[in-house]
Amino acid sequence: MPLDHQPRIADPDGFYEELITSQRDLSDAEAALMNAKLVLTLANQVGDREVLREALQLCRPRHEAG
Repeated sequence: MPLDHQPRIADPDGFYEELITSQRDLSDAEAALMNAKLVLTLANQVGDREVLREALQLCRPRHEAG
């Protein structure tokens, strides 16, 4: 099953606001821990290692040779 690149969140801006609000009173370390837990929770929901591998590659920053 390939990674689905089509938008599937009905209200992406609303979700983004909810994500930001959920971390508003957290320290940087607490927010990073929450993000790591969220990634692992959602990765478990997806379950497909090939899809997860593709998502990792897609989201990893690319460094320009310089």
